[in-house]
Amino acid sequence: MRTTLLLARHGQTVWHAENRYAGVSDVALTGTGRAQAEALGRWAAAHPVDAVWTSTLSRAIATAEPACRVLSLTPRREPGLCECSFGALEGRTLAEFAAEDPERAAAFLADPAAHPLPGAEDPRAAAARGADALRRIAAAHPGGRVLVVAHSTLLRLALCTLLSIPPGEYRRVFPRLHNVAISELRLDEGSVGLLSLNVPCV
Repeated sequence: MRTTLLLARHGQTVWHAENRYAGVSDVALTGTGRAQAEALGRWAAAHPVDAVWTSTLSRAIATAEPACRVLSLTPRREPGLCECSFGALEGRTLAEFAAEDPERAAAFLADPAAHPLPGAEDPRAAAARGADALRRIAAAHPGGRVLVVAHSTLLRLALCTLLSIPPGEYRRVFPRLHNVAISELRLDEGSVGLLSLNVPCV
């Protein structure tokens, strides 16, 4: 049975405003991020869903809260939706890391799956984790529409797995997921289709 997942990256955080990798660090939303969350809530009021799922990190939970409020839904949390750990890059910019270790930074940019960052989660494992989480959510709501609020790299990797794209291509094929923009994914008896990507919610 066809299930529609409406994927949204969380709102802006302090670290993202500075282009720092947040990863598994629990970084709060900025004022802009909170305004983006309210915009997602207004979008949800006009495009109701049957359920809302988030990662267990506070920036995703806070982003989903206005949508849950307007729809009178209780958010469900899925650890498999948490962002990848970026190891040595947590809390830093890629430029800062490249200044310290240019060879490893260049290798990561060339193929992030084959050359993960020092101490980081293997992107291939994260891709499988995220894809499995999205499949479980779809299976829990056959025929439904579900808002999923998660994280940029995790969602891009999961999309690669679900769409049979090598995970090392995630930065090229999906260069960016904008904060609280909607990407529509349809799962239907084993087949997966991406209907839209990065559609603004305002």
